Amino acid sequence: MKTVITSILMTVVLTVLVGIIYPLAMTGIAQLLFPAQANGSLMMRDGKVVGSSLIGQSFGLPQYFHSRPSAAGTGYDGMNSGGSNLGPTSKALMDRLTHDRDSLIKLYPELNGVALPADFLTTSGSGLDPDISVANAMLQAPIVARVNNLNVDTVRALVTAHIQGRDLGFLGEPRVNVLALNLDLLRRTKTPSL
Repeated sequence: MKTVITSILMTVVLTVLVGIIYPLAMTGIAQLLFPAQANGSLMMRDGKVVGSSLIGQSFGLPQYFHSRPSAAGTGYDGMNSGGSNLGPTSKALMDRLTHDRDSLIKLYPELNGVALPADFLTTSGSGLDPDISVANAMLQAPIVARVNNLNVDTVRALVTAHIQGRDLGFLGEPRVNVLALNLDLLRRTKTPSL
């Protein structure tokens, strides 16, 4: 009986410590030291939340830079994160890539004959990647400039200003956060909404 009582007491004590006190302490520390990150790295425009710098989203209009495609649910669905799990020998993947490439070329004839960066057509492992490669952003720059009646060098300079280097100087590749880039583009074009 003594063992049962000890077990019950230990369960209650550990539940309170690990299930209540520890999470509250970590939440408090995170709010003090890293409030933006603890609250989801939200990005604002005109006092309204327009997204998170950590989760990709779809930009359907040609005046915006486009994120890489998403395989998360119906697209950028945080509740359904995940890749398509289609491998490089998958006919379904090749058919989708070919269809997407042909659709893009029909919409943007200037892409015909251009070698597209891999992240222009392929999805990320999570389906929620908020970043694109520098090559992808630079390829989109002339299209965005044309549609917004901007000088292409101005748009390329905007992309360059948003390049994030490798993490810790050696992890990953240089990249561009699409939401941050589009918000900056909107400030320059004085477009009323995202």
